[in-house]
Amino acid sequence: MTSTKPTNQAQIEGLLFISGDEGITLGDLAKVTGFMKPAVLSILQQLKKKYDQDPSSAFVLLESDQTYRLATKHELAPVIKHYFEVPLTVPLTKALLEVLAIVAYKQPITRLEIDDIRGVQSSGSLQKLMVRGLVDTAGRLDAPGRPFLYATTPAFLNYFGLSSLKELPPLPDQADLDSAEMSGDLFLEALQAREEQQRKEN
Repeated sequence: MTSTKPTNQAQIEGLLFISGDEGITLGDLAKVTGFMKPAVLSILQQLKKKYDQDPSSAFVLLESDQTYRLATKHELAPVIKHYFEVPLTVPLTKALLEVLAIVAYKQPITRLEIDDIRGVQSSGSLQKLMVRGLVDTAGRLDAPGRPFLYATTPAFLNYFGLSSLKELPPLPDQADLDSAEMSGDLFLEALQAREEQQRKEN
């Protein structure tokens, strides 16, 4: 089976998607793809035109200070708002708990760092956790693109019956806290241990 190389436009679109709310700069798009900046700008203009002219597309392309990001069209606001509000009535999913656990143990942390640990995109999960009041932004990282840093809130402590972050259960191996080999399951198992303990206490 032969693999098809993604088109130049698909590469730029994929990077815009994975960069999430923080967006990605023109310079970074050029650096990652190896394309010249004029070529990247041309592709961005093509994407913007495609989104604007296609009523079946949910996206718009936003630009600020040469940083580009995808957003949903304004007319989708009601259904997007409903999507984030509905889960408030149901327990946290495994994916949400996994992101929450990573933030709890590694805070402050950027979304891309969370993505690296999980191996999947975490933008939607972070937004849901923020709607629930369990996670919030905690400034920006002093790095290219100035990505948001995320941290847990007092509501997180209340949710798990903690008086402070010092009461978080220890990880299986604290020596490997900064290891690139870590997975989200490691953090999740530790946090779930606290959740199980809390259920027994109640």
